[in-house]
Amino acid sequence: MPSPTPQVTEYKDRDGDVFRVIVPGPDPVFAVDLRVPLLEKNDQLAEANRRDFRKRGILAVNLVSSPGSGKTALLERTLDEFGREVRCAVLVGDLETDCDAQRLRREHVPVAQITTCGACHLDAAMVARGAENLDLGGVRVLFIENVGNLVCPASFDLGEEIRVVLLSTTEGEDKPLKYPPIFKSAHIVILTKTDLAKPLGFNEAAALENIRRIAPGARILTVSSRTGEGMVSWYAALGAALAGG
Repeated sequence: MPSPTPQVTEYKDRDGDVFRVIVPGPDPVFAVDLRVPLLEKNDQLAEANRRDFRKRGILAVNLVSSPGSGKTALLERTLDEFGREVRCAVLVGDLETDCDAQRLRREHVPVAQITTCGACHLDAAMVARGAENLDLGGVRVLFIENVGNLVCPASFDLGEEIRVVLLSTTEGEDKPLKYPPIFKSAHIVILTKTDLAKPLGFNEAAALENIRRIAPGARILTVSSRTGEGMVSWYAALGAALAGG
């Protein structure tokens, strides 16, 4: 392809001296085939993960939320209660630390840390490598605690069977409207920290309406990991998913 022709403009200054300004021509235009999915490789790996989990009889649950919405607190109580009856394992995604993995470690629960080194989401390859570091013998539920982010994780299938999106009462009621892709992709939406709703002046009815508007097919649960409110419904949802319901 020939190089683009630069544009040359001559100017005279007040002393009559001539100088030139040379502006490079426009960059050549290249055609990009948009039919090739940018996430094709990840989707292929995700399907491989899903087949492997199903073959092992494992229900993979991808937990997604913004930072501080209560993913780790929800998992702590879940592992202490539901995890005593059903063998669970956890993959924990974080940018730099293993703080959440340390909180979730229990004698009866295998836990592995995935450190993304700054990446804003987990992907299927990370999950595959992380699962290799877990003892999955007898495990029925694998929880994948994703990086705290409502944007990037929406595009990445990890091979999960269920995607659970959390919205906390410490956030705005309009979060589902601001981040529709992640809420639209949810099988279950959990409104967390319900014990703080009244003190914070959180409009729970408005939040639930916004969730229904964006994710009409998702099951909505309201829970407080601190008080235990709504946790039985959460465990029932997991049990139903295990049973294929």
